Amino acid sequence: MRRIEILAYPDIQLLDVSGPLQVFASANDFRMQAGEPAPYDVAVVAASPRIRTSAGLVLEAAALPVFGLEIDTLIVPGGWGVNAACEDPELVQWIIGRSQDAKRTASVCSGAMLLATAGLLDGRRAVTHWGRCAEFARRFPAVRLEPDPIFIRDGNVWTSAGVTAGIDLALAFVEADLGRRVALAVARELVVFLKRPGGQAQFSQTLKLQQGDERFDRLHGWIQDNLDGDLSLPNLAERANMSPRSFSRHYREATGRTPARAIEEIRIEAARRMLERGQAVNQTARRCGFGSEETMRRGFLRVLGTNPRDYRERF
Repeated sequence: MRRIEILAYPDIQLLDVSGPLQVFASANDFRMQAGEPAPYDVAVVAASPRIRTSAGLVLEAAALPVFGLEIDTLIVPGGWGVNAACEDPELVQWIIGRSQDAKRTASVCSGAMLLATAGLLDGRRAVTHWGRCAEFARRFPAVRLEPDPIFIRDGNVWTSAGVTAGIDLALAFVEADLGRRVALAVARELVVFLKRPGGQAQFSQTLKLQQGDERFDRLHGWIQDNLDGDLSLPNLAERANMSPRSFSRHYREATGRTPARAIEEIRIEAARRMLERGQAVNQTARRCGFGSEETMRRGFLRVLGTNPRDYRERF
């Protein structure tokens, strides 16, 4: 039986805990219904016996185990309470010690910040919730952050993206431990993809341009109203009352993107909304200024990790 411990702390995200927990519980159900022993022994552990989640639900938790007893997997969820948890030296030290007892150490969502605080992600590839990527990159420059994957494995350390990505992560564990047949049965029971298409970018706001500069705020509004018009660098610079060189420099400083990349993201954001309403792919490409379906397809794959037809079909 594989021992899995899911850490809890005040103001944790409920689904970060309950999602993976249910995957392992369903795997146990599947095996026991087949007359076989349960493969997982799962426990929620915490420094206090009762933990209030950010949703208001109170979890009952076992005490933090002592070091030295080997476990299969340690899972560290995220949530609004993660910043306070990162400042708790005893909790961080427990994560460091317990990770040494674990064959696998994993984080869900912003739980990656706790792993990074513990030094467990230094030099490793990692992912976290799309909304915390900028903060994460500033705080933990030694980590090779990748913003889009649903989950990443680097050695024996796994990190997953926002919230429900913890379910994807747990399904990957089940598939590695028990095989594809069991993992697929669990996914069907929970009505989720065994391996969902694309990355977390398709669920986030792809346009995250910084606000505060009125020239660029107005310019973004004009771009959205003229997606099929002349959005060349000289024309954008003229509308911002700058030279092309000055515009490129100031725009990148304000938004973190080149003008070309920002326009692509604005077009993709508009195309997503049209496809979600059922608009045809060819009409969407034309109205959003891509020029051709192939250009839009390449943009979708680059930014969202999926193509327009699959996106329209699923969303």
